[in-house]
Formats: sequence, C-alpha cells, structure tokens
Amino acid sequence: MAANDNRIDARDWSLLGLLSILWGGSFFFNGVVLRELPPFTLVLLRVLLAAMILLPALCAQRLPFPKGWMGWRPFFLVALFNNVLPFSLIVTGQMYIPSGLASILNATTPLFTVAVMAAAGEEKLIIRRVAGVITGLVGVVILRGSGVGFASGQGLGVLLCLAAALSYGISALIARRALSDSPPLSTATFQLMASSLMMTVVAGIFERPWQLPMPDTVTWFAVLGLAGLSTALAYIVFFQVLRRSGATNVMLVTLLVPVTAILLGSLVLGEQISPREIAGALVIGSALLLIDGRVLKFLERLFGFPRRREPT
Repeated sequence: MAANDNRIDARDWSLLGLLSILWGGSFFFNGVVLRELPPFTLVLLRVLLAAMILLPALCAQRLPFPKGWMGWRPFFLVALFNNVLPFSLIVTGQMYIPSGLASILNATTPLFTVAVMAAAGEEKLIIRRVAGVITGLVGVVILRGSGVGFASGQGLGVLLCLAAALSYGISALIARRALSDSPPLSTATFQLMASSLMMTVVAGIFERPWQLPMPDTVTWFAVLGLAGLSTALAYIVFFQVLRRSGATNVMLVTLLVPVTAILLGSLVLGEQISPREIAGALVIGSALLLIDGRVLKFLERLFGFPRRREPT
C-alpha cells in the first residue's frame, strides 16, 4: 500500500498506540539492565535475541533471504542508523541522564525526521505538520514536568540522545527509499541480523562480554522484555506503519510514548495522574490532530472557510 504522509487511518493510529507501549517499555528495561551490564553488551543482547525470536517466524513463512552484498546492503544501512547507532547512543546517554529526560529527547525524533525528509526531497515541509510536532514536543515537556531539567555534567547525555533522534530520522529515509517493497517481517529480521553482526564486533572490542559476570534473574527478564517486546514485535509494527503511512507519521510514536507510560503507570501500578499530566496529554492529543489534518479540513467545510493550499 502506498504511503500517505498527509493523514493516518484508524488502523495505523491503533498500531502507533501499540508501538508507543512497546517502545515506552524500553526505557524502563534499559534502566534495569544497565545496573549490571555495560551499554554495548546490552544492545548486542537486545538485537541478537530479537533476531533469534523473529527468525523462526521468517522461515515458517518461507520469506526469501537477501542475495549477495547488494541484497544485504540496505538492511545493514538501516541497521546502522535504526539500531546500532541510536540504541548505543541512548543507553550510553542514560548513564548520564534520567530515563524521563531521555524519553523527552527521544520525542524530538519527528522534528529531525521532518527536516531529513524535506532536505532529501521525499516529503513536503508542511507548516501544519511542523507546528503540530513542535506543539506535541511542548506537550511532552508539560507531561514530564520536573523530569525536564538536567544538572550540570549531563550535557553529554543530552547530546547523545539528540544524536540518536537524528539517526532515527536518517534510518526512516533509508528504509523508505531502499526497503519500501520488503515485507515488515523480513525488514525487521534482516536489519536485526545485520545489527547483531555489527554489535558483536563493537561489544567485543570495547567491553569483552565473555569476561563479564553473569547477570541476575531480574536483569535477564528485562533483557528478554527488551528483545521480545520492545524490539522484535515493535519493529514488525514499525515497518508496517512506515509502509502504509510514511516516515514522518510513524515517528509520531515518540510523542505518544510518554503518554502511554503515564497511563500504564496508572492502570497497572495504581499511580495517580496529576492535572499537569492531563494537561500535557491534551496538548499532545491536540498536536496529533493538527498533524493529521482531517479535523482542520472538517472545520473548514463546517464553517465555509475557503480552502488554501498548504505552504511548503
């Protein structure tokens, strides 16, 4: 199905909601695992176990493997910018800044994606979309409240997380151009296999995982959650939405992640939702409606406003 970058249908909104839950859990899992394992080893376990989870499903559906280096090259490129670089940058950044601040910085991904897509000539720089993303980012800041500020010495962590957001935007461009015809399961599995190979080299050089002490049971459960839910299943959903609704729209999930984290805390852990968090969620919801555009078109028709061409 051809990507439609101006609006998202109900199915893809529901998939974005699911994806926000899956990726929202990654910040929690990272925080647990980093207590016992260094960052590159964490990323290696994440992508390697996720690839092992998806490989049987790929074989069961008899999906073909890429042929030769030219067949594998786009998967290695996507793996570099979608897994290896951002995962490593985020987990390293979380060693300097709290998970809440890391999730806020991750929410800048749609801004970088809009800029990358416009610079590459893939998508128009629609003012409505830019304004919606900025509004959504403001909503995330309101939602997180006290988690916004960062102390001296945390600047490196902030820069690392922003670099990860830029990397995600570049990966979306590569995936759109090179892998638009690849089934979501194939794309997810092959990029994770490529990531596993690269991270084996990186972790082997810098951290020598085979010399580390064995983590405890809680850490292993967090690793499995990170690999199975926040990576294997999440990337099948991610590439499905990318194919159907486009790169900028799929990256809107980073605005939803803090909202779902708050809701899960309330529903699962019984945490209280504050008025500030409600206000932030409403601002994010308004931003998503602005980006989607259908509400504005409905109001134009309802009140008889003349239709204007969106500036580029």
